[in-house]
Amino acid sequence: MFEGKSVGVVVPAYDEEALIAATLGGIPSLVDRIIVVDDGSTDRTRERALELGDPRVEVLEHERRSGVGAATLTGYRRALDDGLDVVVVMNGDNQMDPGDLPILVEPVARGELDYAKANRLATGQAWQLIPKTRFFGNAILSMLTKIASGYWHVADSQSGYTVVSREMLEQLDLDHVYTNYGFPNDMLVHLNVWNARVRDFPSRPIYGVGERSNMRYRHVVPRIAWLLVRGFFWRLWEKYVKRDFHPLVFFYVMGFIATVSGVLLGLVVVGYRIAGYSIPIATVVLVALLVISGLQFTLFAMWFDMESNKDLK
Repeated sequence: MFEGKSVGVVVPAYDEEALIAATLGGIPSLVDRIIVVDDGSTDRTRERALELGDPRVEVLEHERRSGVGAATLTGYRRALDDGLDVVVVMNGDNQMDPGDLPILVEPVARGELDYAKANRLATGQAWQLIPKTRFFGNAILSMLTKIASGYWHVADSQSGYTVVSREMLEQLDLDHVYTNYGFPNDMLVHLNVWNARVRDFPSRPIYGVGERSNMRYRHVVPRIAWLLVRGFFWRLWEKYVKRDFHPLVFFYVMGFIATVSGVLLGLVVVGYRIAGYSIPIATVVLVALLVISGLQFTLFAMWFDMESNKDLK
């Protein structure tokens, strides 16, 4: 319990027999329930979790691997069924510092936030500790997630160390949240539609404890980027058209039309120039005006989006 609120921890795990015991053993006593979701592991992850002998631990199993997001959602649903007030997510690879858990839980338990998340990039240690490919991949996805989700004050979008309130979980349509590596990004998009208060908290990154990452950023970044593009347009429709119309939609639409038109016309102009045809100066000016005005419309739309969401923290 934390200040009268029941606290549960969801631990999605896939082939983590070497690290699951250390992960569970570090979870502090303020936690009432630990829900381990074995996502179709081929090793002894389930057995190692139960061998710990912690009465708080329950292990749920997926018959086949479904993705870290699917495992997290299974844990969320069990937490709702059990009536837990505050739900933490800690992966089973022992890369999340349990000492940060009370810091993340406190504002959610007190009703100050709906969702708290760890930010490994906020400390000066991140550059030295996080592998460079993961650091740059994370940075790219964090920027795209800011645009897609509307949470411009949130970084380290790939962090799975999070805390959410029961009230917010009950509002979310969990059946439509992405179930694989893009889960934390898509979760932020869904949270913004419900105007959830979200805040980052600095967290110490932990690497070199024997963890194995199955994530390959050269494959994952394009996939999540496309997910975020779809999420961006879905968020605009749900939040700024269906629920409460906002003029920033016009700015985004005009920015998109002008920019795409300018780029396409520019490509045509370049093609004609390569073919040896002369290009009227007025056409070149038109291309420049379309691109510049498109970028201006887009930047204004982003600014409106930032202003609209500045209180969600």
